[in-house]
Amino acid sequence: MLHQKYPKVKEIIRKIKAKSGFIIDMDGVIYHGNRLLNGVTDFLKWMEKEGKQYLFLTNSSERTPKELHEKLKRLGIDVSEDHFYTSALATASFLSSQKPNGSAFIIGDAGLINALYTVGYSTNNVNPDYVVVGETHDYNFEKIEIAVNLVLKGARLIGTNSDISGPVEDGITPSTKALIAPIEIVTGRKAYFVGKPNPLMMRIALKKLGLKREDAIIIGDRMDTDIICGLESEIDTLLVLSGITSKEDIDKFPYRPHYVLNGLIDLV
Repeated sequence: MLHQKYPKVKEIIRKIKAKSGFIIDMDGVIYHGNRLLNGVTDFLKWMEKEGKQYLFLTNSSERTPKELHEKLKRLGIDVSEDHFYTSALATASFLSSQKPNGSAFIIGDAGLINALYTVGYSTNNVNPDYVVVGETHDYNFEKIEIAVNLVLKGARLIGTNSDISGPVEDGITPSTKALIAPIEIVTGRKAYFVGKPNPLMMRIALKKLGLKREDAIIIGDRMDTDIICGLESEIDTLLVLSGITSKEDIDKFPYRPHYVLNGLIDLV
């Protein structure tokens, strides 16, 4: 096995497959960029055959559930939109509960913009209630400058997720926490991050699946988001080494996942 501290592989697989529900991260677990990872198709077929409940819970805020559905379909997997929940949707839900029909200056892509519009939020670059930052490739100095001054004028700073980086086909890419850092440094204000490891995401996932926490397991590739979020929510955790975390990285953290496997390929 990968680590002598963990039970044998067969016992791990038996315990994992006995769960009624699966909360699954996407980047680094299902795909890298536009490359589907080994074992994913067979694992999804197994879940469907066994009648398992599952939800793709991603910290990515760039895409809408429809876009995620279409991306997986291009990769050869047909999963309905209701199986996806993103940090953008969680952020929109949170802000709507805090200040209904508010306004925001948004640094982000379609997934975040659409999520906020759906809950009645409008864009505002003069006196918004919030400055909201998500993953985006449309990022520049002008937007940082606007965001800094709006926060200094009283807008509250929100991040969709606290990932510093994320996996892509040829390496890693900066994520929301890296993008929001200049705004925090200049203003002296700390952002509130809604996505994983915020337990709010786990509560939403369990509610959508209709399961108790002991009946579910979270599968992810990051110790600092997926695994700690599961542990703090008292949900069993499976770390897969198909994404951003290596076997050597595990001992750098003061906590441990319940199980470790190379990837979903080990479950089929």
